[in-house]
Amino acid sequence: MYGDPATIRKILTELGDTWAVVGLSTSRSRAAYGVAEVLQRYGKRVVPVHPKAETVHGEPGYASLSDIPFPVDVVDVFVNSDLAGPVADEAVRIGAKAVWFQLGVIDEEAYDRTRAAGPDMVMNRCPAIEIPRLG
Repeated sequence: MYGDPATIRKILTELGDTWAVVGLSTSRSRAAYGVAEVLQRYGKRVVPVHPKAETVHGEPGYASLSDIPFPVDVVDVFVNSDLAGPVADEAVRIGAKAVWFQLGVIDEEAYDRTRAAGPDMVMNRCPAIEIPRLG
């Protein structure tokens, strides 16, 4: 329900290649690190968003979505579900075309708010799993 194939395909192939990954740090053991690596292999520009604002995978980091000085197409969210709603709200404020909540990140109210505001949204899915399926 929160990740229909048409929306997944649209986000991964049509909405642009600049992905802000919220929760991405230099910690190689975190899922965000590996997912960002896969997204880069598929031609996405990965922008790390983390309080430490670390450079990851060769891209400078930012402490928040609002600090990014260029347009972001998709916001990929790797935070706890109870923190995800405000991230989705900020994604809408900065003009992102889509919001993607990772596996296990679920906030139905944030999903409804985001969709009502216009951006496409996927929840409880992983782009690193979905993108190879596109063929």
